[in-house]
Amino acid sequence: MNHSNFNWDSSAFFQRLTATNRFARDNGYTFTLVSSLEGFHGALGEMLSTQAFVAVSDTSDGRLDLENTPHTRRVKTVFLARRHALDDMEDRRLAMDNMRELFRQFISVLILEKTRLEENNVFLDPRISFREIDRYFFTGCACAFFQIAVDTYTDLTYNPDEWINPQPMP
Repeated sequence: MNHSNFNWDSSAFFQRLTATNRFARDNGYTFTLVSSLEGFHGALGEMLSTQAFVAVSDTSDGRLDLENTPHTRRVKTVFLARRHALDDMEDRRLAMDNMRELFRQFISVLILEKTRLEENNVFLDPRISFREIDRYFFTGCACAFFQIAVDTYTDLTYNPDEWINPQPMP
């Protein structure tokens, strides 16, 4: 079976969505890369002049599944943030509604991307979680994130050429 080594670049995908989505542009969303939740928190403090942004973590959690067809699962995290007036819960609610709408629009494109990816033996888990981050995470900024699990075929065929003094397999 010939499997491609195609690898989905989720960062480039969401950067393109942020740049080309009317809602994102009209609402001042900018794109950035971060490393983990701590990196996202740090980026919030550095982007004081930005009203809203989409941040994709350049790290991912993952695992390897040996059952059936061996594949590697990577979980990518996309953070959303939108500033609001301090101590104004109505403005915070509106900011959260705004991020929910952006998420909805991003997922509408991800459905189409899922089909394209499957043609390259890359599979998106259809269960995509969306979580709102506690209001005390960053004062004056509503934050949320969603995660996408990506499965790719992994060739685990034993190759003696990869080993020094290969041992015969039992």
